[in-house]
Amino acid sequence: MKTLLEFLTPFDWIALGWFTLCWLGYAIFSHRQAKQVPTIATSLSDVRGIWMHRVLAREVRIGDVTALGILQRNVTFFASTTMFILAGLLTVLGATDQVIDLTNSLPFIAENTRASFEFKLLVLVFAFVYAFFRFSWSVRQYNFAIVMLGAAPEPDAPQDVQELFVVNANQILTRANDSFAHGLRAYSFAMAILSWFIHPVLFMIASSWVVAVLYRREFRSYTLKALKSAGKLPH
Repeated sequence: MKTLLEFLTPFDWIALGWFTLCWLGYAIFSHRQAKQVPTIATSLSDVRGIWMHRVLAREVRIGDVTALGILQRNVTFFASTTMFILAGLLTVLGATDQVIDLTNSLPFIAENTRASFEFKLLVLVFAFVYAFFRFSWSVRQYNFAIVMLGAAPEPDAPQDVQELFVVNANQILTRANDSFAHGLRAYSFAMAILSWFIHPVLFMIASSWVVAVLYRREFRSYTLKALKSAGKLPH
């Protein structure tokens, strides 16, 4: 019976270690940086705070509930799509021999044994399972936010009551957005895992490339600049 280390070549283990470092390392880095510099998430939170203040100034809030519903449906779409992807991956897992014969016949793909192919496939499954749980939790939090919006204070409510609502509603929406963002991040790294089936070196390059793309979008994008400007608008 093979041990776990025998499922992959040493080069594959190095590539997997680099991938893990990229994913976990970037998650820790972005979390810490968010406390020091503006990011997409923190800037969007400022804009949502303005939105919640505007909600309290309106007596009719149908448009706001509709907007939250659209956000929720976007996340629901990804959660449903993830289930289909997982179903497809499990189907491939049941037809490993045919897939291996096909991939090993291609000249630009490193040869995979049955054990290594199934292990890589399980890593890919793990990424999408993680994404699904993130998306499903995001959907639930958007549900909570819609309920909170329905219970929002009237425009003539005391100022402290209104501020308490704004803080709590924004907190739930921020957490819902964070869960959605983590799910999307898992999708990005899952794309890197696909390159592992071709070659471990390409897997390492793809993992690094994903980190670079995520960093640019979160800390250096034009979208971030626009959100930072929008967050300075008066309530």
